[in-house]
Amino acid sequence: MTTPSAPADPALVERIAERGESLRRRIAERTDRDVTVVCVTKAHPPAVAAAALAAGFRDLGENYAQELRDKAAPVAEVAEALGSAPVRWHFIGRLQTNKVRLIAPAVSLWESVDRASLASQIAGRAPGAAVLVQLDLAGLPDRGGCPPDEAPELVARCRELGLDVRGLMGVGPPGDPELARPGFRRLVAMADDLGLPERSIGMSADLDVAVDEGATIVRVGSALVGPRPPRT
Repeated sequence: MTTPSAPADPALVERIAERGESLRRRIAERTDRDVTVVCVTKAHPPAVAAAALAAGFRDLGENYAQELRDKAAPVAEVAEALGSAPVRWHFIGRLQTNKVRLIAPAVSLWESVDRASLASQIAGRAPGAAVLVQLDLAGLPDRGGCPPDEAPELVARCRELGLDVRGLMGVGPPGDPELARPGFRRLVAMADDLGLPERSIGMSADLDVAVDEGATIVRVGSALVGPRPPRT
């Protein structure tokens, strides 16, 4: 990935801004709750992340450690050139413990903490970091997340390590968005029981269900920046 060498493409910035405004109206029609929209730039080049920033998105999400590492510096340069506040990077994908070091300086919110060993690595590399504990809502091996029954224990362990546990995160199952509703509802109820304010649920396909069920963070990629290019 290369550093954006020029201001973000105005046409792309305009498209993302228009889609973002439409998305925020859609959310506002369903709730008066504050919902943070994380613009997910997974698999897109740094120039797309820079365009999202220029379109008004300070919260950007990445699924792969190497991609976030490669985007952080060039996007920070764009933020400085625009006079914008720094980007808040959300790491939202499955994370190997040996990759924590690559992105620890850049991540504002670790959304996919699903085991004690990962929490320990984050605590060592980024003491006091803000985290979400990820629940397995789909039962799919490639999605990550801890079993919901184990979440309270993991939340407690994260706190013992000095991490700032903000809430819970979950990914709904593929298919009909309504299939996600029971899992989202369970996650929100568990967050309530644990006294955690943040509930990161919902992506482009199941956004409406997530907002209905109590999302405070939604993670939206294709609906904002378009389809992901194939990974090379």
